[in-house]
Amino acid sequence: MTRPSAQGPTDPTVQPVPASVVERVDAADTTLHNPKRAVLSLGANLGNRLETLQGAVDALADTPGVRVKAVSPVYETEPWGVEPSSQPSYFNAVVVLRTTLPPSSLLERAHAVEEAFRRVRDERWGPRTLDVDIVSYADVRSDDPHLTLPHPRAHERAFVLAPWHDIDPGAELPGRGPVGELLDAVTREGVVLREDLELRPPE
Repeated sequence: MTRPSAQGPTDPTVQPVPASVVERVDAADTTLHNPKRAVLSLGANLGNRLETLQGAVDALADTPGVRVKAVSPVYETEPWGVEPSSQPSYFNAVVVLRTTLPPSSLLERAHAVEEAFRRVRDERWGPRTLDVDIVSYADVRSDDPHLTLPHPRAHERAFVLAPWHDIDPGAELPGRGPVGELLDAVTREGVVLREDLELRPPE
């Protein structure tokens, strides 16, 4: 659960998770029957962005059948798919979970968390208070239009790949390959690590 850093183990901007917290989360895992690993991407570009992301992490951690195992550093990102400067920049992060919820139920929970922060789905690529996407769920691959797994554009997005790689350098995106290699193949322009910001892992 400790967050590794791409800048090396002495990076002062990435604080290790206290051992007591790791022990509590690992102990809680024993109450989950056959949990699956899931990766979620969080983004916000309206309101208090950091507070919103923290609220999303906390809400996920409070979900029955979900254990938050790792929370990435925060990145600031230019909006995707729109004219530059037409929207505020995003704060983005990635959360790694272990869960007994099936993908459909995890998606319902993700949407409920978005709605709790008044997410409105009026416009594709539009600004939003909170965006919660399931990036991957175990090794599941699905073309279901309601939940395509893995996320069909995750391999193109540095704002997903960079924070994911920070907390799990050996991760692989099912059907696409190692996250590190995918990250090397995309541009990081407009995706900046915010060393002055941090999300608290669950206690």
